[in-house]
Amino acid sequence: MVDTTGPLDVRTPFEHDYDRLMFSTPVRRMADKTQVFPLEKNDGVRTRLTHSYEVANLARSIGNRLVRTKPGIFGSPEGDLHGPTVLATVGLAHDLGNPPFGHQGENEIRRWFEAKATASDIFMPKGMDGVTTSLQQDFLKFEGNAQTLRLLSRLQVSSGGFGLDLTATTLAAVMKYTVPAAKAGKGANASLKKPGFMMSEAEVVEWVREETGLQEGQRHPLTWLMEACDDIAYSVLDVEDAIKKSIVSAEDVLAYLHREAKKNEYIVGIAKQLTKDFEKADAHASPTQAKEIKASYLRTRLIEALVVTATSAFIEHQKAIFDFSHQVALLDERTPGGELYEKLKGFAKSHAYNHPSVLRTEHLGAVALSKLLDWFWEGITDRQKVEDPLSRRRTAFGSYVYALISDNYRHEFEVRAGAKKLPLRYAEMQLLTDMISGMTDGFAMELFTDLEHLRNA
Repeated sequence: MVDTTGPLDVRTPFEHDYDRLMFSTPVRRMADKTQVFPLEKNDGVRTRLTHSYEVANLARSIGNRLVRTKPGIFGSPEGDLHGPTVLATVGLAHDLGNPPFGHQGENEIRRWFEAKATASDIFMPKGMDGVTTSLQQDFLKFEGNAQTLRLLSRLQVSSGGFGLDLTATTLAAVMKYTVPAAKAGKGANASLKKPGFMMSEAEVVEWVREETGLQEGQRHPLTWLMEACDDIAYSVLDVEDAIKKSIVSAEDVLAYLHREAKKNEYIVGIAKQLTKDFEKADAHASPTQAKEIKASYLRTRLIEALVVTATSAFIEHQKAIFDFSHQVALLDERTPGGELYEKLKGFAKSHAYNHPSVLRTEHLGAVALSKLLDWFWEGITDRQKVEDPLSRRRTAFGSYVYALISDNYRHEFEVRAGAKKLPLRYAEMQLLTDMISGMTDGFAMELFTDLEHLRNA
């Protein structure tokens, strides 16, 4: 008999992190969020969820590869033991904060705030404290990575009261960027390129740094690997999705590699091997089967090549990574494998990201998000008492829209607004971005249609 009253849970804190994340609502929502092709009906084409699963798998695999081939690579036996688990967790979490329609959604949120700042000076409302120039950057440079940290540490509900109540190590490793928006884009270090957190999470970041010993501008060593796995996944698998949609063929990709290899012997070798693989597929399979087999060869050969590149780079730069002097991505374009990554990105940009079907749906999504931002802003701000977040809304439409906002998000808004550590106007804008970025593609389009009909009734 098993003693079910005993302490049967023998998971490590990092395994707890992974499990909490895996069963969380934001992870499930990614099933209806764009990876490349918005509102895609082909179940074989990746969503943001399948992309994240694949990044998590690659990250854990690379972690295991490193600790088995070079024990002590993560600084200690304990680091080697937990590193692959942390990598799987941050791989799963890395895109949670992305709004609907991917990067186009981020761009639309930024454009909306820029337009409102110009037309009505949204940051300096009458009768309320204004939002300082540095705080404004959280919205003018709205970034899904910063929203990811907010989602993990604030917006989800757990008994600990700190979002999913994850370890400081996991939160540190998920922070691809290490500065707020006001400091982003300054310096050559990859961790300074974009905003990594909003000022509302400054206390969370301070706690993470106290617990881990990291300082501003310093990435957690595992973050370099997570970033590489994300780069590997989208540079290879976005191309595979374009093949699945018959936008391009495997032969098109192979011809591109042959043409672009030039003096890069690394790419030449991969192209030659793929040529042999394709010939084998043609000789032993029907045309339909050969198409699938060739796509599989492309995926496995290219992923392996980039995994070897990232793993080798991590080993080569181990000392610099752990003393925080390393500054460039593991798939740096100046290396042979990094050049392959750049070539694949270029192919995807030309043939997938800029395909008319993608651009058309992104445009429709942008129109919907712009209207939704307008309508939810009205519901959030059009109150009888401007200074009171709980005050009754002045219109029935505003009351209805405000009621649609997630209870978690409204509670966070009302609590933070009551604490008065940041201006009420900042809290209002953050409630807006919380709601919009939390939507899935399908939900956003359906809600847009419903509210447009209601607005015009």
